Amino acid sequence: MNINSSPIGIFDSGIGGLTVAHAVTKLLPNEHIVYFGDTAHLPYGDKSSAAIQAYSIKICNVLLQQNCKVILIACNSASAAAFELVREYVGSKAKVLNVIDPCVSYCSKNFAGKTIGLIGTKQTVNSNIYRKKIDDLRQNIHLKSLATPLLAPMIEEGFFNNTISESIINEYLHNEELKEIEALILGCTHYPLIKTQIDNYYQGKVTVLDSSQIVAQSLKDYLVESQLENQGNTSNKQFYISDYTKSFETSTKIFFGEQIKLDHYPLWE
Repeated sequence: MNINSSPIGIFDSGIGGLTVAHAVTKLLPNEHIVYFGDTAHLPYGDKSSAAIQAYSIKICNVLLQQNCKVILIACNSASAAAFELVREYVGSKAKVLNVIDPCVSYCSKNFAGKTIGLIGTKQTVNSNIYRKKIDDLRQNIHLKSLATPLLAPMIEEGFFNNTISESIINEYLHNEELKEIEALILGCTHYPLIKTQIDNYYQGKVTVLDSSQIVAQSLKDYLVESQLENQGNTSNKQFYISDYTKSFETSTKIFFGEQIKLDHYPLWE
């Protein structure tokens, strides 16, 4: 198979990565997509780094079997805990990308000298990876971080854009840790699903950064620079899940506007 027509592999613990996959298919409609949702182990945000690394390697084996030219870790927790290990493990077989570096780069270009906030899982926030990468830029960006562990499970259960989610979101955003920020990084790929509610809370006073759009653009830039774009005009989408969940099936239908066939692929521990 011509490497240009090889698929892009995307994985996450559950439906959060679908925000990235959807953004990718909109921006790169000719690319083949293989998505792996590790629904048996969601959420990753409260798992140990060792566990996330083990799951990530197993998923990469599946994606490599599909001859993916790029593997995109569409999960902040896995990007924080497993990116370097996965990149080393995959080697030259595929390009490995994460969802953190594009957001950090975007902040560098647009928010130098500003105070920005970050919300994410405990794993992502406690890893301090955003803080380290932003500090390394030496752009005088002041980062304020807050772990928001209820948000991803809430979204996985379908509680978004309603009064329950609004109450929890507002409680988190009202936290003193996020005072006087000028922008907010949605440091979990689930969170674009509640971006409207977050925008409503800030009423235009804070720029809310949708990581799925930023990551999709970064992926496109990489494919163009590397001359790896699929030249064909047809594409397909393949979805694997490690455990069947009704919410995942419903979410894929909502995201892509069609019934998506889900292939069950258990990851044995």
